[in-house]
Amino acid sequence: MVFVIRRVFQSLVVVLVMSLVVFVGVHLVGDPVHILISDDMTQIEIERFIQKLGLDRPVHEQYFHFLANAARGDLGNSFVFGEPALKLILQRMPATLELAFAAAVIAIVVGIPMGVYTALRRDSWFSHFLLAVSLVGISLPTFLIGILLILVFAVMLGVLPSYGRGDTVQLGWWSTGLLTTTGWKHLILPAVTLCLFQLTLIMRLVRSEMLEVLRTDYIKFARARGLTDRAVHFGHALKNTLVPVITITGLQLGGIIAFAIVTETVFQWPGMGLLFIQSVQFADIPVMAAYLCLIALVFVLINLIVDLLYFAVDPRLRIDRTAAAH
Repeated sequence: MVFVIRRVFQSLVVVLVMSLVVFVGVHLVGDPVHILISDDMTQIEIERFIQKLGLDRPVHEQYFHFLANAARGDLGNSFVFGEPALKLILQRMPATLELAFAAAVIAIVVGIPMGVYTALRRDSWFSHFLLAVSLVGISLPTFLIGILLILVFAVMLGVLPSYGRGDTVQLGWWSTGLLTTTGWKHLILPAVTLCLFQLTLIMRLVRSEMLEVLRTDYIKFARARGLTDRAVHFGHALKNTLVPVITITGLQLGGIIAFAIVTETVFQWPGMGLLFIQSVQFADIPVMAAYLCLIALVFVLINLIVDLLYFAVDPRLRIDRTAAAH
């Protein structure tokens, strides 16, 4: 319980610090007044406009006002759309989360078996081939991978769409493309583009951890007891291999959501990342702040959940903390 309380407190401190970083960062992007005002506005109208936006206050007052409103879920109105910034972000959230979820599932479902195979059959030609191909996912930038996939599957073969989300179905406030055929077709290329780096990272991590575990003494004892290779590999080695993989996979999920911004821009995927890019172009500070605060909160929550899962899965941590307490 003490561990949980300490981690929650640390997470709150991180959120507070991130709110300050976000506030300072978005105010350094540019002055929205010069972008939003029209040429025929008088100086008096410009001053009234500045007062309406609250940009005439000292910076520290603007920050405390921003912090107090953020605690109530009010991150201001968009300078461009005139709607609450958080509402705009939440409207785009289903698209980003579905894309991130699809990419994470592909990375986990494909990456872990590939890592296990390359560890157990490390001298086979297919293992060497997978390791060589994995260098592509690590070396090439995401936008270039997306462009190459568009060139091959959308332009040359013409089998998959290159932009947009396809038809969506409204389920309450949640809009989903997973219930339509065109939605699935539009999801394939962005999801594959977004998952490649995470897939290769998980594969190489599982492989290295699996090779390390297979050299430990308890694996030798398990073999000496006459257990089959299947029981040793999947009942003992893989189980202990997944402990650090949980941490990396959880943190990568936050990275997938945050860095989906590049994929969304390449494929014009109508998610939070694309909205953020558009907001940067117009210096729409409330939308930028809402997006960055939400992403920071997602990172902190995922990190907290991963720490708690790590503590629950690895009994050595519980034993060490119990011994330290005594």
